[in-house]
Amino acid sequence: MFYKLEPEVSGEMGGNTELDVSTHPPIVSKLHYHLDFWLGDDLLETFPCFLVTDRLRGVIEEMKATGAAFGDVEVSFGEEFRERYPGGPLPRLSWLKPIGVPCRDDFGLVHPASLVVSERLWDAMSARANLSHCEAEPYTG
Repeated sequence: MFYKLEPEVSGEMGGNTELDVSTHPPIVSKLHYHLDFWLGDDLLETFPCFLVTDRLRGVIEEMKATGAAFGDVEVSFGEEFRERYPGGPLPRLSWLKPIGVPCRDDFGLVHPASLVVSERLWDAMSARANLSHCEAEPYTG
């Protein structure tokens, strides 16, 4: 069984993002995430990219999940974020790059940019990370 996820959206692509908009979804070569607020989830989204905290990245790596690669992300903070979380800690974020085949690998993308994960991975992620604002629905392809 597989699940299609709709993660928390806490910001948007920042001005330093490099992307090719001649295709849909756009191809992102450098990601800058401008964080406006954060509800605490370990999985975030900004179309068409996904971010994970170190805690969730650790779960994914420990599970030896197939179909996932990681990259660096530049993170900046909006005024609203600074007002809501003055000096508040934010876990380090990584860019999660789903490179697998949906319904075969643990991670995959379905058009235009929906994240699909295996049941075994979803069970581990939801048990060991905060995904309280992430919607998951069964996906059959």
